[in-house]
Amino acid sequence: MDGVKAKATGLPGVDSAREKDEILYRYRGLLRSIRGDRTPEDTRLIRKAFNIALEAHKEQRRKSGEPYIYHPLAVARICAEEIGLGTTSVVCALLHDTVEDTDLTLEDVRDLFGPTVAAIIDGLTKISGLQFGTDSIQAENFRKVLLTLAQDVRVILIKLADRLHNMRTLEGMARDKQLKIASETLFLYAPLAHRLGLYSIKSELEDLALKFKEPDVYADIEQRLKKGEAVRKRFISRFMLPIRESLDREGFTYEIKGRPKSIHSIYNKMLKKNVTFEEVYDVFAIRIIIDTKHELEKADCWKVYSIVTDFYQPNPDRLRDWISTPKANGYESLHTTVMSPGGRWVEVQIRSQRMDEIAEMGLAAHYRYKDDEEHAGALDAWLNRVREVLEDPTASAIDFVNDFKLNLFSDEIVVFTPKGEMRNLPAGATALDFAFDIHSQVGRQCIGAKVNHKLVPLSHALRSGDQIEIITSRKQQPKEDWLTYVVTARARHKIKQALREQKRKLAVVGREAAQRKLRGWGAKVDDRNVAALIEHFRATSPTDLFYRIARGRVDLDTLGTPAVKAGRLNLPPRPVAREEERALEEVVAEIRGQASGALVIGDDLQKLDYRLSPCCNPIPGDDVFGFITMGEGIKIHRVNCPNAVQLMSNFAYRIVKARWKGKDSVEFLAGLRFSGIDEVGLVNKITSIISHQHNVNMRSISFESNDGIFEGKVMAYVQDTDHLMSLIEKLRRVNGVRSVERVDH
Repeated sequence: MDGVKAKATGLPGVDSAREKDEILYRYRGLLRSIRGDRTPEDTRLIRKAFNIALEAHKEQRRKSGEPYIYHPLAVARICAEEIGLGTTSVVCALLHDTVEDTDLTLEDVRDLFGPTVAAIIDGLTKISGLQFGTDSIQAENFRKVLLTLAQDVRVILIKLADRLHNMRTLEGMARDKQLKIASETLFLYAPLAHRLGLYSIKSELEDLALKFKEPDVYADIEQRLKKGEAVRKRFISRFMLPIRESLDREGFTYEIKGRPKSIHSIYNKMLKKNVTFEEVYDVFAIRIIIDTKHELEKADCWKVYSIVTDFYQPNPDRLRDWISTPKANGYESLHTTVMSPGGRWVEVQIRSQRMDEIAEMGLAAHYRYKDDEEHAGALDAWLNRVREVLEDPTASAIDFVNDFKLNLFSDEIVVFTPKGEMRNLPAGATALDFAFDIHSQVGRQCIGAKVNHKLVPLSHALRSGDQIEIITSRKQQPKEDWLTYVVTARARHKIKQALREQKRKLAVVGREAAQRKLRGWGAKVDDRNVAALIEHFRATSPTDLFYRIARGRVDLDTLGTPAVKAGRLNLPPRPVAREEERALEEVVAEIRGQASGALVIGDDLQKLDYRLSPCCNPIPGDDVFGFITMGEGIKIHRVNCPNAVQLMSNFAYRIVKARWKGKDSVEFLAGLRFSGIDEVGLVNKITSIISHQHNVNMRSISFESNDGIFEGKVMAYVQDTDHLMSLIEKLRRVNGVRSVERVDH
């Protein structure tokens, strides 16, 4: 579904017989992967879908040169084998690209397979024919998929399977396409997989995205993990020996898994905590899965916890009880971190087989346990919240996706109402988020809150275990600044809704004022004259114009007494737009029309304005891209810029390839952070290396020493990445300096 196909014609050296055998082999593998009892009717439907897909895609190939049918077969197998979906989903996965990319229509699918399959395929079919420009096409596509969520969650699950296979086969794509698809994956699909409880898929999506965005980083961590694999296995075996003996004595039936954390999660910890690979203490986790009756799950998991902590000292700050209070996506497990005899922290996860299946298969498995109302409720509640956000058709696609993404929180807190009712909220949620979680009307009228019986403002950040009482007033109305400190999608959606209502009410007042003014000028009160005012004041709509009039942001008196002919306003012409305000389409066409196909940084570039973005301070040698802004020219960002994922995901059509012209005498700003053991003369050594040995001009430098530990930061001008890395290596060799790293600003 990501444009990875080409026509089959003109491909020499293709062994048709061999390909046919391979296709049949993969089809049989798909049938074997389907879980549960497969009826003859199921097999007939799957064969029918396979034959139709095979015929529809027969002239198409992927960028790798493989027959295109390999892709829907692989997506269907992921649905069956890795998510645990049934026959309907497998049929939809086989057909998911047919309506978009072949002559098969949605009506054909409905006639052949019924309305359910047709509805799912419709949700999976991309929006086509959107005009270049005003909003993110990818965001529109994603919104369409999510809108179908209200009817059938299988749309999302198949979409994730599709994205996973595209990520697994991304090698054949151009670098800019790889970056775009990887960024979309990190921005939307991985958090979504997490929220639906598909942890294995979420981890793989994140790892693959990192592999294509920062291949050197990925390869380094992967190599380190492989290097330590044998040592890790021996360690786990020794660590588990006394625990195994105790579990056997207690008569437990169990399974033990020990596997490393995902490369992406290790890299994130290295960045967040500013530590090396060796310093990430929980590189792997041990999972103990027990076979026990449903009614004994909780008690038996705590028994296993007791056995583990009999041998190893637990870290009290690292205990996570998601059995008593499951995550909002239904995840249940008991996590503890204990100290091994060798002085190494080890994470131990304890869960039942049922819990493990839900953890691995997420939403799909959750619905198999639908009869268990206690565990089914959390996900259903979340899905209802999602549907609530989806009800607002007025939001732009970008706002919609960003709001929805707020629902995909990974860290959660558990808080309580005055009556003891438990509520799940994202980490960072405020008292106002809690108010809207209770009821939209409570949120709208909220003026303050009592947290643990203490009065706090609306912006107060909540913590796990807090008990909150909301204080309301009928006179209260939502305010614009509320949007700055709420974090839940529900709260943002309801506040925006209320603000729009207020805007509409004020617009009525503004409309009456505009009508009085038109009559006073002797002009007709009609849409044509209103449109003339909209154009003159650069409003976005009649409502926007009238609202701005009511708020005093548009003063009709500035027009004086305009000329009126036959009831028509004759307004003075608008000032000519500046060069940098020309249409985005023109700028894009100008850059993409160049022979190189990329913005060359250092060229005059036909007088086009570009600048280096201050959020990441790129320098020659960095992997970069250009982002076309509205009114600020083109900004150059590093590929690993903190904002790159969102820009590439939401605004792919405004991204242009960029490359450096070559070695130049120009200097670029870069930041360095360093720390170590404070010694006499250390600051002098560091500044000497920077300014004298490397002839680097410093813009700013700061040092802070506390209890024998120093931290410093310098912003300096360098020529390129080689120059910067040489400086970093020199600084690392200074006695007392423990770490030196590049920072964005």
